[in-house]
Amino acid sequence: MNVRLHIERLILDGLPLAAAGAPHLQAAIESELTRLIAAGGVSSDWAGDRVVPSLRGGNVRMTPDSSHDDLGRQIAGALYRGVGK
Repeated sequence: MNVRLHIERLILDGLPLAAAGAPHLQAAIESELTRLIAAGGVSSDWAGDRVVPSLRGGNVRMTPDSSHDDLGRQIAGALYRGVGK
């Protein structure tokens, strides 16, 4: 199965992130979301060409020692819960 996913914009309300960390966070989200989809696939509801104007991902928890990788895994997991099996 081939999956092509394009996220035009990801809004992270309430997360105090510096702009300089955005590329690292983006890479962490992409990596984890790719891993989750490869391991678990997507729901049959998402089969075929589909455009979704928004997907509510849920909450993530940020602590003072949270890394971009930690946040990326949480955000990807929240997104995957919306499209996974």
